[in-house]
Amino acid sequence: MTDAAHIADRYIAVWNETDPARRSALLAKGWSADATYADPLMKGEGHEEIGKLIGAVQARFPGFRFTLDGRVDSHGDKLRFSWSLGPESAPEMIKGTDFATTEDGRLKSVTGFLDKVPAGAA
Repeated sequence: MTDAAHIADRYIAVWNETDPARRSALLAKGWSADATYADPLMKGEGHEEIGKLIGAVQARFPGFRFTLDGRVDSHGDKLRFSWSLGPESAPEMIKGTDFATTEDGRLKSVTGFLDKVPAGAA
């Protein structure tokens, strides 16, 4: 089984990848073909839709980077991890916690929660 921290690192890498072709390759490697993603603002199914969602977030917040925030927890095929998003000058502008299910070391589903969002950012 793939280490939970490694899965979370790959997840963050996908969200930070600005090149659509490289992002698609990362999605294919780390997410199941029928993976789902949902948070309070958006949802998608499959690599193509999830890739477009990530691209939309990058367009809305150019120059922002995701980072893991704290420890990655896991239990069986379930993961929980928190993240921060922001520019270098304010790296924790937006914060969230994601819960994920894995299958064969790849993400199967991700449900995200927004813990800190400044007014006007959502």
